[in-house]
Amino acid sequence: MKHIDSPSTPGKIKMEKSPSPSSSNPASSDLSRRSLRTSSYSGPDFEKRVRQSAKPRSRHGMSVLVTGAAGFVGTHVSASLKRRGEGVLGLDNFNSYYDPSLKRARQTLLERSGVYIVEGDINDGALLAKLFDIVPFTHVMHLAAQAGVRFAMENPSSYVHSNIAGLVSVLEFCKNVNPQPAIVWASSSSVYGLNTKVPFSERDRTDQPASLYAATKKAGEEIAHTYNHIYGLSLTGLRFFTVYGPWGRPDMAYFFFTRDMLKGKSIPIFEAVNHGTVARDFTFIEDIVKGCLAALDTAEKSTGSGGKKKGPAQLRVYNLGNTSPVPVGDLVSILEKLLKVKAKRLVMKMPRNGDVPFTHANISLAERELGYKPTTDLHTGLKKFVQWYLSYYVDGKKSAQ
Repeated sequence: MKHIDSPSTPGKIKMEKSPSPSSSNPASSDLSRRSLRTSSYSGPDFEKRVRQSAKPRSRHGMSVLVTGAAGFVGTHVSASLKRRGEGVLGLDNFNSYYDPSLKRARQTLLERSGVYIVEGDINDGALLAKLFDIVPFTHVMHLAAQAGVRFAMENPSSYVHSNIAGLVSVLEFCKNVNPQPAIVWASSSSVYGLNTKVPFSERDRTDQPASLYAATKKAGEEIAHTYNHIYGLSLTGLRFFTVYGPWGRPDMAYFFFTRDMLKGKSIPIFEAVNHGTVARDFTFIEDIVKGCLAALDTAEKSTGSGGKKKGPAQLRVYNLGNTSPVPVGDLVSILEKLLKVKAKRLVMKMPRNGDVPFTHANISLAERELGYKPTTDLHTGLKKFVQWYLSYYVDGKKSAQ
């Protein structure tokens, strides 16, 4: 697999469509199946698959557990790690927040490249114990989370379950294993909340969340600080800014704009107070992946052992954005040219549902310490997305729900 984009997060664009009623509580159905799934993960065949997937090409390579591996960012990160020779094992619960068939297609793509995804929940301690017993992971890339802003108003418990309890579950296990892995995890630019100072810097205040999603990610950063301070875990949080690209999430505006424009449906264009412009720091997935891998490459070892801290450990937070906010209306204009379709724009006031009017990343810290340098402009990135979308949904006859 040469490139994942062949047919292969305020950081998310906040104009999301709520999931279908069938996905109203993805956490509950996952919990009911958890013990059954865990009991099936035993035996020599399972252990062989796990070891083979997690084995690096070189004895000095990484062995990385990627949570949320069937998700948008998780799929691309897993593929890139495997392509350069690292050992990668995925973990994902395949919930129904959005169409699970897209996640299954990503899973198939990864399996072709040698990445095995275990189906399970990050809150399942027995499963985590089993995986760490089979493989002494050097790193954990924790990308599993309940995403989206609007859905938090419908199902707040799913955010607490995944983004807070899930993070604690992973950190609790990592603190007790020996050696402790270094951990890189997905925070979100949503933590900047109601800030008006731009561009957003890691030094800015993050105590004014505009949504429950943002609040859970902010809580995650404080939880990370605690586990670093008490247990010596090496932790790096990445604040993603509106990630887009091939194999993306159907609840994101660029994705459902494309779907609805092709169907001749109207699309909502939000405007801020006093007819203000809504803009996002759209960041292409390939640039985000480079930042994720750089964070892994520069992550220092954790300093604890058996749940006890032996010395100071690395604690970092970085913005991963594109530094070039684009009005949502301009995004639609680009899509019109690429799709050769005139959009039916329905301009409306931004609802009070956790959305924020703009995002803009200051990436100087990531540039300096990670060598992070985004190179993809919005037109180039959207062109790659549209090519994938047409191949997957139109030529591939998939149903874009």
